[in-house]
Amino acid sequence: MNNPTPVRTSPRERKPDWIRVKAPTSAGFNETRKLMRDLKLNTVCEEAACPNIGECWTKKHATVMILGDVCTRACAFCNVKTGMPRAVDPLEPEHVAIAAAKMGLEHIVITSVDRDDLPDGGASQFVKVIQALRRNTPSTTIEILTPDFRNKVESAVESIIEARPDVYNHNLETVPRLYPTIRPGARYYASLRLLESVKRHDPSIFTKSGVMLGLGEERMEVHQVMDDMRSADIDFLTMGQYLQPTPKHAKVAEFVTPQAFDAYAAIARAKGFLLVAATPLTRSSYHAGDDFAKMKAAREAQLAKAG
Repeated sequence: MNNPTPVRTSPRERKPDWIRVKAPTSAGFNETRKLMRDLKLNTVCEEAACPNIGECWTKKHATVMILGDVCTRACAFCNVKTGMPRAVDPLEPEHVAIAAAKMGLEHIVITSVDRDDLPDGGASQFVKVIQALRRNTPSTTIEILTPDFRNKVESAVESIIEARPDVYNHNLETVPRLYPTIRPGARYYASLRLLESVKRHDPSIFTKSGVMLGLGEERMEVHQVMDDMRSADIDFLTMGQYLQPTPKHAKVAEFVTPQAFDAYAAIARAKGFLLVAATPLTRSSYHAGDDFAKMKAAREAQLAKAG
């Protein structure tokens, strides 16, 4: 299947129509922002300058970013601040649970900055947040989007798996060839092994990973990433357009057309993912609650067919 020709762009060109979104102005958006400020919670929606923040916050969907708002790494695509983070907030797990209860969340996504300064990379804070949510809002399904915990003890990841989130997400972000420039602090195969280890320890936990397109990757490289993900038994693939947050970040090599995203999605489904979300505006936690319900139904259908 041939992909439509991507739209190449220089940094000064305007974004194509399919990328533009309206500025957030709704009452629901302002209520969500106030709640996050009152509870001293950070969100990746704000820190990563997500284009979907208006839509999601209006619906009272927010992706909470734990362990502070300063990252110990400096990835070329990411808008989160880099530096030496502050001490871990012991009240954060309860604050996350309070936010989930006040927003009436059926599904919550928890992510974090990289914390290479901590012995366990911050894994224990993920565990505490999961436990606080289970105590306070037991019906809320929990999706986590973690760092790679590179060079941390294996027990760090195992402790999170034992806390049993419903979905374990960790993004590969791009193709292996681009790691040295786009994700220099990480290692492609270490990230794959992390996701593989989740399934090995607990096959009932859904696994999820995402890539950004438009960084200069080749089509066959993307197909290979899909194959690598399926080899690691990853259930859910997300694909979205990379957008340059500031002039100092990696430039957009191309704006991939919606038709090209459709073609990638068709190939990914043929490779056996339970669920695929591939559009220019797709992000890791965009429509996460709806997608979790679809993924659960897809697994149940798959098990019924096998039985």
